[in-house]
Amino acid sequence: MKIKDHKKINIPDKPGVYFFMKGKTILYIGKATSLRDRTRSYFPSTTLGTGRLLDSRGPMILDMVVQADNIKWQETDSVLEALILESSLIKKHLPKYNVKEKDDKSWNYVCITNEEIPKVVVIRGKDLKKEHSSFLPFTLPGVPGGTLALKNKNTLFIEPVNTFGPYTNGSQLREAMKIIRRIFPYIDNDSIKKNNKEFYKQLGLTPEGLSDYKKNIENLKLFFQGKKKRIIQNLKKEMLACAKRKEFEKAGEIKNKIFALNHINDISLVKAENLESFNFSVLHPSRSTGRDPQTFEIERFSVFRIEAYDVAHMSGKNMVGVMTVIENGEISKNEYKKFIIRTQSGANDTGALEEILSRRLRHTEWGVPNLIVVDGSTAQINVAKRVLSRYQFKIEVVGVVKDDKHKAKAIMGNETVIKKYKKYILLANSEAHRFAIKFYREKSRKNMFE
Repeated sequence: MKIKDHKKINIPDKPGVYFFMKGKTILYIGKATSLRDRTRSYFPSTTLGTGRLLDSRGPMILDMVVQADNIKWQETDSVLEALILESSLIKKHLPKYNVKEKDDKSWNYVCITNEEIPKVVVIRGKDLKKEHSSFLPFTLPGVPGGTLALKNKNTLFIEPVNTFGPYTNGSQLREAMKIIRRIFPYIDNDSIKKNNKEFYKQLGLTPEGLSDYKKNIENLKLFFQGKKKRIIQNLKKEMLACAKRKEFEKAGEIKNKIFALNHINDISLVKAENLESFNFSVLHPSRSTGRDPQTFEIERFSVFRIEAYDVAHMSGKNMVGVMTVIENGEISKNEYKKFIIRTQSGANDTGALEEILSRRLRHTEWGVPNLIVVDGSTAQINVAKRVLSRYQFKIEVVGVVKDDKHKAKAIMGNETVIKKYKKYILLANSEAHRFAIKFYREKSRKNMFE
């Protein structure tokens, strides 16, 4: 195929899975954030672009493009679902160039154990045994464990397991598992090693709550089978049952889970997709655009989201907080959020920040930031990192330190990040301060007339 052939095909700008075809034979299956842009990237318009395609994807993929005579596709609701669908279709069809491109022993598989308390782990194909795989044991008081057998003096294994895969991109799978875990929390070997009792409690892992955890695992299996609609149907039935029993808090949690499934936040996957392969036609910025080179650097690697937080009050009264957002160097006012502080009775800015971040991180449907900016220094940065750790997010945090006139005098945090995004960090912080003061005044005026 050539670029003129691609232009004739009306490929949508949607996430999904694409198929390079030769007649009725599938040569290659891939996933995409944008089916149009991703498939377009296989057809560089210059000789220089062809050389980069050869360097980045290898001679077999270049040969595959030459052999192909058509492209087909299947849309999905999200990039995450495209990743799951791609895996099942590769396993089903074993396309020539997918198999050639990478030895299946180096592919990744998601494994769910059949223990009384199931675990979820990712392992390499070379470590995947037909009879068993290696896992760490985990038991709860009053709950029987699985059938454990000693493999060697350091490792225990359990059999059998449910396996899903293969997944050809390890880094994208790791990002995907983070997203999935926020919807369907699960135990893995790392959480057992850390012995995070608070995490187990949040999972409902008590002898009394084990049935709910098992439902979660069953939904997780359905998700890896691409059966999201069935999961949502099951959750709706469960939500209605909880409402009838007047278990409104639990019904609310299920409602949030349904919302998360219908609005899967896969910004991190979108970023990883575009970092892995972006259109060769935009490798060099146009000198005629007048764009800031730093803005262009952010843009070509997809969405880079900065969230800034600030607190406003008068001696602890009418305390409020806000979140402002900068995406790809541009202010996104429609993403701004307001918070009325409920847990602090005095002038406790760090306590207020902890409440704001805790409430915000429960809303993964809002998107996941690449960088968080707090107003303050070490105390505020440490609070942010503590909350991020509690919710198992790994996000860079910087703090803007102010002088006695509330002007920025320093930025604390990762020097490389600060150097690269200083302009946008200060913009986000300035917006947060402005928005917080505005919200505080609105709330104060309203309270005066109540």
